[in-house]
Amino acid sequence: MPKMRVKDAAVHLGVSDDTVRRWVDRGLLASSNDDAGRMVVDGYEVAMVARQHATPPELPAGLASSARNRFVGLVTDIRTDTVMAQVELQCGPFRVVSLMSSEAVRDLGLELGSSAVATIKSTHVVVETDKHDKETA
Repeated sequence: MPKMRVKDAAVHLGVSDDTVRRWVDRGLLASSNDDAGRMVVDGYEVAMVARQHATPPELPAGLASSARNRFVGLVTDIRTDTVMAQVELQCGPFRVVSLMSSEAVRDLGLELGSSAVATIKSTHVVVETDKHDKETA
C-alpha cells in the first residue's frame, strides 16, 4: 500500500497536521516510520477516513433522485450568450462547471449566490497519477 507523510494526509483530509497526529494517537489512523524515520500513514486508510468524515451539504427538501454523484453548491459565475451558458458552482472544496442552454439558466432561476445541485452522469472519467511517485517521502 502507498504510504504518505502526515502533511500530505492532512491536505487530503482537509485538516491540520496536528489533527492527523491526534488521529494517529487515538488509533483512527495507523502509522509507521519511513526509511528516514518520519511518520507515514497508509494512503488507503487516509481515503477511508476521508470517506467516513465527508459531510456534504444536505439535498434541498423534497428532492430525490437515483443519481449518486451529486454536489450541493452555490452559483459563483454565470456566462451567457443568446443560446448557451456556462454556470460555475462551488461545491465544498470542488469547482463544478456546467454548460447548458441560456433558456435553462432562466427557467431554473439561476443567479449568483443561489443554491443548486450538480448531478454528474458520465460514462467517461479520467483518473491521473504520477506513476513514478508511489510513495510520498
